Amino acid sequence: MWRWSMANAHGARMHEAVAILRQAAQDDDPAEVLAVTQRAIASALKVIMRADDSSGIIGDACRDLLDLHASVAVQARPAAAKLVDWMVKFQFDDECDYFTLDPVSYAPALGEGGLAAYRAKLDARAADLGPRPPDDQRFSAPHSHAWFVLDWNAQRLAVLDRDVDAIIRTHARDRRVAAWLHDTAVALMEIGEADAAMDWAKQATDFDEGHQARRAADYWCELLAAHRPDELLAARVAAFRRWPSSSTAGQLYRDAGVAWPDYEGEVTERLGERPRDAVLFAQLYLKDIPYAWSLACSLGLDDDRIWSDLGKSYEKLDPLAVLPVYTEIVERELAVADARNYRSAARRLKKMRRLAAGSTEVAEVAELIADLRERNRRRPRLQLEFDRAGLP
Repeated sequence: MWRWSMANAHGARMHEAVAILRQAAQDDDPAEVLAVTQRAIASALKVIMRADDSSGIIGDACRDLLDLHASVAVQARPAAAKLVDWMVKFQFDDECDYFTLDPVSYAPALGEGGLAAYRAKLDARAADLGPRPPDDQRFSAPHSHAWFVLDWNAQRLAVLDRDVDAIIRTHARDRRVAAWLHDTAVALMEIGEADAAMDWAKQATDFDEGHQARRAADYWCELLAAHRPDELLAARVAAFRRWPSSSTAGQLYRDAGVAWPDYEGEVTERLGERPRDAVLFAQLYLKDIPYAWSLACSLGLDDDRIWSDLGKSYEKLDPLAVLPVYTEIVERELAVADARNYRSAARRLKKMRRLAAGSTEVAEVAELIADLRERNRRRPRLQLEFDRAGLP
């Protein structure tokens, strides 16, 4: 399982097994399905501890199993004491500590008595740990994982209790991190406190100019769109001015509607300082390929990936115009000795031959290929990739 491809294949089979269990949960005895799911979780955790799951396929299957376990527990209604013991052991004592359990999802299965027992178990664990470490030492202090589990459960139990003050206390903490304010907004929205959620999302947005605040701005705008649509446009304008990019410009363009001309000049001017964003905005949001190509040329775009993606669209309009750009990309790819670059360059040159067919550029493309062959005559792998692509 240490091989990436083998781990991916095993992960795919795990997803198939989860699908079978989901179907069984509908058709068979829930108690039996719960027991099988619990054993499957134990097995899956052993696998992921030893597998190369850099693709995340096995991890997703584990999360699906845990979600299924919670839902089947509601159907099966096992003994609350037994379920509590399993939940506590899974979170505190298991060798694999990659995943969390959500007591909100288990609440219907636990019932009032089970929840009281669960809270008591958590309190006992906390008492055994001694003094709580400061927030800035949460991940370096002894028993850091246990403290993390306790904090996570405190957050989820606050949501379960629909306790606004507890949600703010457990999620916002000392309010030093934008993401914590964002988390507070999400939790408040989970219990239907839309006004409070929008207020906390705005606080997270205004926190600083970092990526967490930028992410919070998206959530703030999402809430405004659903609950205060009249305020959405002003929020989009503010977000663009703070974080000018293709995505914030695209969101402003989408939500401005008939008011877009009022902001078009400002957006064009600000994005002109960022060739990459200007081109992406024109290509992905305005859907204006000729304009995007014009911007790429006039602003001196130096991103080969964007040039390549844009070229795929523009070659349908003017196949010969993309040849000089593709030539430069090929030259830069071959500047680095790498088999992947050789394959990419060979495929691009093959496309260039097709685009140039029937034009005066055919000879120039042929000369380019011959020149590249000669200059790289001591790279046998490159020659092989050119041969495989059918290049002369």
